[in-house]
Amino acid sequence: MKVSSHVVAGMLGPWQEGPGPTHQRLSDRLRLLVLDGRLPLGSVLPSERGLATALSTSRTTVGTAYRTLVEHGYLATRARARAAVRLPHDMPPERRAGTDPAIIDLSFAAPAAPGEILHAAFAAALEQLPRHFERNGYDRNGTAELREAVAHWCERRGLPTAPDHILITNGAQHALALLSRTLLSPRDQVLIDHPTYPHAISTFTQVRARLLPVAVSASGWDTAQLHAAGRSAKLAYLIPDFHNPTGLCMPTSVRRGLGLACPTVIDETMTDLALDGASPEPFALHMPTAISIGSVSKSIWGGLRIGWIRATPSLLERVQQTRHATDLGTPLVEQLATAVLLNEGRTRRPGTLEQLRAQRDALRQALTEHLPGLHAPRPTGGLTLWATFPRPISSRLAAIAPDYGVNIAAGPRFGIGGAFERNIRLPYVLPPDRLTQAIRGLAQAEQALTRGVTGAHSPAPVA
Repeated sequence: MKVSSHVVAGMLGPWQEGPGPTHQRLSDRLRLLVLDGRLPLGSVLPSERGLATALSTSRTTVGTAYRTLVEHGYLATRARARAAVRLPHDMPPERRAGTDPAIIDLSFAAPAAPGEILHAAFAAALEQLPRHFERNGYDRNGTAELREAVAHWCERRGLPTAPDHILITNGAQHALALLSRTLLSPRDQVLIDHPTYPHAISTFTQVRARLLPVAVSASGWDTAQLHAAGRSAKLAYLIPDFHNPTGLCMPTSVRRGLGLACPTVIDETMTDLALDGASPEPFALHMPTAISIGSVSKSIWGGLRIGWIRATPSLLERVQQTRHATDLGTPLVEQLATAVLLNEGRTRRPGTLEQLRAQRDALRQALTEHLPGLHAPRPTGGLTLWATFPRPISSRLAAIAPDYGVNIAAGPRFGIGGAFERNIRLPYVLPPDRLTQAIRGLAQAEQALTRGVTGAHSPAPVA
């Protein structure tokens, strides 16, 4: 796969920032793109001349950066061919995988399983299972029990919903992928929050859509920019409920006035994780045409891969036609167990929310003690802090942090064009002592960066 000079330039972002000579800064940023997976293994980089033109720098700078990467094993070259991305042969596999059990993983924003509750739900599901044995086991809509449970969940939130407005999927990401394949064509523009969920970016990129990022700042969403972008977009994807990664919640006043000109997908996976106050109103109360997607992966457990789409039956029929090419339905026992959990109101458990509040406060206290230069606003819900460093070190920190006992999700993974090098997402889903230990390690890694130490770890998967 050839990567154009303009695409690489966009990924690099403000690569001139940082210590060392220009060619070193460029080679370092390219190396981080390789480790971060944004430059896939085997992809072919642009020519020295082409990249130099796109970056408004000299060909000598690009050539020296390429040669540095070749010497360290990150590029392979052969006669009359462009450089291809690789990894050093001597890199231990565990450094690439990021699976060392001794490393505290802050790349996943997912709560621990509520074992007793899950066990009871699956026991109830197994008791109900024989009722389905006379059927073929394939259901393109989802079981009636779960569609009714999701509809009742919506109604308890104040949003009247009929079961035929619900389609069950294998998680919210699967729901978004189905909608993308149904509603988008190559080069269609998609409005996204910026930053946003990394797998949403990947989903839209896979259908070759063009992304229209609209900034989500510390003060929230810019309605004027959203309306302007919505006029040219074919689809919008927003996370108004305890936004991932920032934790922000869109105010009701903004929701009421946000009627976009394009179809709008609303991600509600975090809506039951209100830590300070009540859960937000459903977005579809103010935008009846909104397409809502949800799941139980954040409110219950990531291993329960059940999600849904709430939309008009006519749109769901189109999604069903798309779905036939990818899968034949969602596992039955998991659906029955999820119906039990929804009907019992298990997606909002006071004890779990209290635990998350304590862990959120413990994480912020650890940052105050060990990384006082890091700015981390206190979110009112969700599972993550969106922290900002005084300088752009996020990708370099992610590449070295496992050497100090912690995995992190670097800021640029949540954006496009090399943005958010000053940011990292920090989940508070672990016990307070583990969070404090992780932040101590992160502080040591930052100090190592200041001394000029570099890392070679590729990132763990983000969730």
